[in-house]
Amino acid sequence: MAVVAAAFVPLCCYEEDEGHKCTEPAGSSGLCYWHDPTQCKKAEDCCALEAYARNGGQMRGISLRRADIPGLNLAAGPSQSGFDLTHADLYRANLRGAHLYKVKLHQANLMKADLRDANAHWVELQQANLLGVKWTGARIEHIQLGDQLRQEIIARQAVKIKDRAMALDYFEQSEEIYRDLRKAAEHEGLFSRAGFYIQQELRMRRFQYPVWSHKRLFSKLIDVFCGYGEEPVRVVLFSLLLIFICSFFYLFLGVSYQGEVLMYQSEQSWQQNLNLLFNCMYYSVVTFTTLGYGDITPVGGSRLVAAIEAFTGSFTIALFVVVFVKKMTR
Repeated sequence: MAVVAAAFVPLCCYEEDEGHKCTEPAGSSGLCYWHDPTQCKKAEDCCALEAYARNGGQMRGISLRRADIPGLNLAAGPSQSGFDLTHADLYRANLRGAHLYKVKLHQANLMKADLRDANAHWVELQQANLLGVKWTGARIEHIQLGDQLRQEIIARQAVKIKDRAMALDYFEQSEEIYRDLRKAAEHEGLFSRAGFYIQQELRMRRFQYPVWSHKRLFSKLIDVFCGYGEEPVRVVLFSLLLIFICSFFYLFLGVSYQGEVLMYQSEQSWQQNLNLLFNCMYYSVVTFTTLGYGDITPVGGSRLVAAIEAFTGSFTIALFVVVFVKKMTR
């Protein structure tokens, strides 16, 4: 009785350390059609790719390098988890108008990909390469970038090993990515998101300045005081902190009230010193806002503190008005 041996069909050799592997038939390259970077996917492959994904095909590490697949629909249902395209290569892929709702693109390469008019709601882009992505018209309100961009992580690692050239390169790339995202958010009217992106953009620019340069110091001060104009609450907190600190200076350096110098004395009861502190806080508020009622006046070293507080206060109030108006007009 003759036995016919079944033909051996080699499987795709794509496999990850975490255990993810592809079980599709392999081509001559050892990879299946979807994981083979030498296979350029065309518009006619859209339906086949969508079917492959929905039938449980291995989407991790898929190669859509230079693919021309506009309108690709990989959107998940409301109660479904998104397709996992971790490590996918979408370099220069044409995904214009694609539906990518909830798609996971962790550590994927989207460099110079065309995502114009795409639905990118809740797309996960942690540590993805987003350099040069075209975002115009894309719905990006809820995209998730993670704590840091891939380029930002590499730049910080370069700083640790003191590779200045590499750090500058990747900080510049990070700045460009945030700038593109900011422009896209402004185009879509997502001004709150745009505010966050411009903060990150300016921070990446700051890291490109020499460490002890006046440009970097000035940029840091603006970030601390008002988050580059995007966080007016920081101005309020700074004002309250300054008022509180200066009130203690007045308490220990002394102020004059009705011709009598008042200052902290250990011989006085705690109630008297506490009451004096409240009076100093009142005087600090009056000085900060430059009201100058004249009932309490500085003496000795308190004069210098009062001069600094009055100057800083007038500047801070003006800064708050500018930042607040900018925020509200959006």
